[in-house]
Amino acid sequence: MAELQKKRKVEKTGKETGSTSEKEKTNVKQEKKPKFRSVWASIMPFGKDDKTKFEMVQELFEPEELKTLTYLIKSHKARFAETDFGTSHDFISDSKYLSLACNVVDEQVKKKVAEFNKKIFLQEKKKLFEDFAVHAEEKIIGLIAPNIISMDDVKKAGMIQLFANDKVHILLLGDPATGKTDILRSISELAPIKSFGLGSGASKAGLTLVMQGNEVFKGLLPLADKGMACIDELNLLKSVDRAGLLNAMEKGFVTYDKGNTHLKLDARVNVFATANPEGDRFVGKSIAILKKQVPFDSALLSRFHLVFLIRKPGTEEFLKITDKIIKGDKDNVAAKDKQFVKEYVAYALQREVEFDKSLSELIQGFVKDVKTDEDKFLVEISPRIVIGIMNMAKAVARMKLKEKVEREDIIKVLKIFNSALYFQKNEK
Repeated sequence: MAELQKKRKVEKTGKETGSTSEKEKTNVKQEKKPKFRSVWASIMPFGKDDKTKFEMVQELFEPEELKTLTYLIKSHKARFAETDFGTSHDFISDSKYLSLACNVVDEQVKKKVAEFNKKIFLQEKKKLFEDFAVHAEEKIIGLIAPNIISMDDVKKAGMIQLFANDKVHILLLGDPATGKTDILRSISELAPIKSFGLGSGASKAGLTLVMQGNEVFKGLLPLADKGMACIDELNLLKSVDRAGLLNAMEKGFVTYDKGNTHLKLDARVNVFATANPEGDRFVGKSIAILKKQVPFDSALLSRFHLVFLIRKPGTEEFLKITDKIIKGDKDNVAAKDKQFVKEYVAYALQREVEFDKSLSELIQGFVKDVKTDEDKFLVEISPRIVIGIMNMAKAVARMKLKEKVEREDIIKVLKIFNSALYFQKNEK
């Protein structure tokens, strides 16, 4: 009997010991979790400055996050600080925003501060973007090939295209050494998603794609999916890439069909291209003669919503360029400013813009007028031009972070189309 009681006692002790062990394990696990709580932290008041800053960000966080933030600030493990987006003062006079800084060498605290900063940054960046929208046009246009005098409408068209979610294809067709490539490159540097290359498809994959073994190499068009494909010297387009370019511009994809391999890659792009005429330089002034020097057939040319014919500068313009060179004027664009615009464009492209159908009479009136002068233009007046006007008007509204196209947006676009169509009148 005594032995039985002893045995039971041992079993009971062992069980209790085991139970204690489980509690210890639980305590160990709990200790591994970061502790961001204390009684005194909830009682201690904020400093006046900290309270103001805390109120500025508190709406961003959940209740539990606010308790943690409160503890970190009051315990001086973290502090409110000021960070700068890094843009030049001329571009944005005040690009500073509120942030958090870590005061201790503690990985858990650092991690938490980083999480909070991400939320604060997104809010502050949104505020800065909303303020920037008012001046977006004048600020962005100054970043586009500032070394190139004139061609303002060309620059505006490229700038607007950056904000187009719907199809907008633009072609700069003209003499060499007129600044076309500089404008093209500047635009590409501001696009969140883009590709840049030669129309000859100098890369292994060209404009579309190639396969080597089981590996697929994307060309300029699929590389820029949902972005801008910037193509220099499109007149060097290879016949093997022509069908792919037409498909991408119209349908938003490219294909590969060889042997038993059939591929289809998305290439939902807006094309911004440059090209030189047949013979490298335009000769003559009449439309009939100029049309004969266009390096593309009507099928490809008609895919572009907007075509600018660019000639070498006249005497007056050339003297302005000479004066600028002599004075040694330099237009350096800060990399941080370009990066800011790239992020602003990405932010704006998330916005849906409604086209006010009551404004359609503006476009109808414009098309009716220019249709009567069609024989004076390098391109035909087709429904595609109407689509281009509508899509660019939405892009103008999006550039200003508006949700609806207004009359002024359409007028701005119509002026650009008018400038491109009546190029001969503009040369005088």
